[in-house]
Amino acid sequence: MSIGQLTKHKQLGLNDEQALEMYKFMLLARKYDERALLLQRAGKINFHVSGIGQEAAQVGAAFALDRERDYYLPYYRDYGFVLSVGMTTKELMLSLFAKASDPNSGGRQMPGHFSHRKLRIVTGSSPVTTQVPHAVGIALAAKMKGESLATFVTFGDGSSNQGDFHEGCNFAGVHKLPVILMCENNQYAISVPIHRQVAGSIADRAIGYGFPGIKVDGNDVLEVFRVVKEARERAIRGEGPTLIEAVTYRLSPHSTSDNDLAYRTKEEIDLHRGKDAIPRYKEYLIASGIWNEEEDVLLHQRLAAEIKEATEFGEKAPFPDEQDLYRFVYAEEEGQ
Repeated sequence: MSIGQLTKHKQLGLNDEQALEMYKFMLLARKYDERALLLQRAGKINFHVSGIGQEAAQVGAAFALDRERDYYLPYYRDYGFVLSVGMTTKELMLSLFAKASDPNSGGRQMPGHFSHRKLRIVTGSSPVTTQVPHAVGIALAAKMKGESLATFVTFGDGSSNQGDFHEGCNFAGVHKLPVILMCENNQYAISVPIHRQVAGSIADRAIGYGFPGIKVDGNDVLEVFRVVKEARERAIRGEGPTLIEAVTYRLSPHSTSDNDLAYRTKEEIDLHRGKDAIPRYKEYLIASGIWNEEEDVLLHQRLAAEIKEATEFGEKAPFPDEQDLYRFVYAEEEGQ
């Protein structure tokens, strides 16, 4: 690497501590994800949707946004994102185990359906892409109120073919709304590969709606940070939306109900595993002189302990009461 490449995080406005925090959250998301897969296989939980391989795109984006003002509408693989903006592993475990104190839904929603009022994470639904029109609507409200903020919404490559995506893009483009739309192109819509979904580029679709579309290496956390940061600056200046296509790869099956080897080969997965963003970014940090192998071992140990503690916390937490089944169905008096 050249000297310029070794100081890229500083050129982008990130200090050493922030650059290391990005690595920590990528690794934490991976460890959480791996534990969730093990819990499902052990029969401790019912279901998990994995985001292994997409952590760089999620964490890079999160660090480019304003955690005090912006609104987030993540999709169901975004563990790296929600952890980076303030959710805890204990909160994620409460959702995974469907416990009463789960901040996402009180144990009602499937895991990965994030919601956190304090952090401005807007709840999602199981039908894919419904979060795009919601993000556009929030951006419209912000513009009408004169508020200086952006909304950030993510979705998969399969979702980019849904009507919600196109309607949301069209409305956002017409009204020049402060919304950032990021497609995490992980190459598969469940079992359908990208070449059978999209004839051209997802990023190029933005041209038809009158705003920029940018394709970025989703395995390069610093490049994703740069692109999202620039998109947010455009939004705040009143220049309208940006569509970002972060090209990455889903290393794990679509979900714990999926046999991914029915539609792709182990050789293909191993090829992309060799491009994994986490060891790639670790190499950058060590080459930059701000990290070393000894510190890395200690970080792995610390995060493993955090995941263990969060797992025990989630497993021991109480389930919802039977009467809670009737809550949030009808309007309730304040204080109930």
